[in-house]
Amino acid sequence: MPQSFQSSSAGSPAQSQTASTARRSKARYQILALLAVGTMINYLDRTILGIAAPQLTKELGINAALMGLLFSLFSWSYAASQIPGGLFLDRFGSKVTYFLSMTFWSLCTLAQGLVSGIGGLFAFRLGLGVSEAPCFPTNSRVVATWFPQSERAMATATYTVGEYIGLAFFSPFLFMLMGAFGWRSLFLVVGGVGIAFGVVWWLLYREPRDHPSANQEELDYIEAGGGLTQRNKEAASAADAAASKKSGFEWRTIGRLLKHRQLTGICLGQFAGNSTLVFFLTWFPTYLATERHMAWLKIGFFAIMPFVAASIGVMFGGVFSDWLLRRGKSPNVARKLPIIAGLLLASTIILANYVESNVVVIAILSVAFFAQGMAALGWTLVSDIAPEGLLGVTGGIFNFAANLAGIVTPLVVGLIVAATGSFVGALVFIGVIALIGALSYIFIVGDIKRIVLAD
Repeated sequence: MPQSFQSSSAGSPAQSQTASTARRSKARYQILALLAVGTMINYLDRTILGIAAPQLTKELGINAALMGLLFSLFSWSYAASQIPGGLFLDRFGSKVTYFLSMTFWSLCTLAQGLVSGIGGLFAFRLGLGVSEAPCFPTNSRVVATWFPQSERAMATATYTVGEYIGLAFFSPFLFMLMGAFGWRSLFLVVGGVGIAFGVVWWLLYREPRDHPSANQEELDYIEAGGGLTQRNKEAASAADAAASKKSGFEWRTIGRLLKHRQLTGICLGQFAGNSTLVFFLTWFPTYLATERHMAWLKIGFFAIMPFVAASIGVMFGGVFSDWLLRRGKSPNVARKLPIIAGLLLASTIILANYVESNVVVIAILSVAFFAQGMAALGWTLVSDIAPEGLLGVTGGIFNFAANLAGIVTPLVVGLIVAATGSFVGALVFIGVIALIGALSYIFIVGDIKRIVLAD
């Protein structure tokens, strides 16, 4: 335990340390709850189009080809906006960036419920991707600010699980809402909730030393663990200001960052993990209906199970990683082992091609999605390796690479299915990509340490 945790009062160091720890506040968990809710809303906003699609296509006369393009538009604008979103985050900070991002993406969601034609949907779908782009870089920055290194995997897992919980547990409600009030109600309700939560974020989010519930013991604990409390942020800001004074931001900084194997390797690994996630977000129901010939009622029941498994996988991976770190394992082992194991296990999705029982198929897919959840710790590594003052840009590069999966995977799967009339090759593609991601972490990433850019 670091010396800074100890009290200056009389008594043994162990007693002083215990007393200090006992008095430590838990304000960081309030901040983590805000991130988890925000992430849940984020994924609901980007995925409710899939729920609305059957009714929406009939009312607006949209064919399958146009619908496929509409699905992909989000990923195009989302990926393209990652680096600008990261720059905005580095300039304006977490509170302003998240508030504006949440408000504008929720307005884009709400507006989709008011459109009268395909043009409006295209425009607001693009707007949704642009405005959601800073979300995960901000999540990573907040975790780096509020949590010591030993708790960052747990924190990352906690907000990440919001991706899966929203889809798994709110989908039945959304289907009932659409049945009662039509597809437009989905966008109006979810968009309205997001706008309201943006106000909640603005009112409740504070930096550590400005938070009314964070006492000195908690601040010392965060800072001793590498969190960006005020003194650490002042050092980072000084370094950032010196770089800015010298030349300002230069696009070549991106190339300089990508020359470091840590960032290149985790970008490739995250692309691989996201490919499995994107399959479940896009093609999974169609796979159950066409390849496994399940009735829609059965699909609605079975589709929840892999998302529940993924939620458990996310939490397990985060807790396991932090446990390894507390047990004295190096960041190389503690951070990389759960991700590598998760990606290797996710490749078992290929086994679904060789079984007949639907129950066994769902079990295999649930294991694969559980494993993908385990591997969803990449953002923790971003916090660990990003150069001082460049966390937003580093996170933007990382999220850009990760979300290329949202563009590539649906298109490749669609081409395979169209060419072969089967999902066999598609599942092989997903499994092979997962294996490539595991190999990237084994052979490319190297040591988990902060990148230092040479002058």
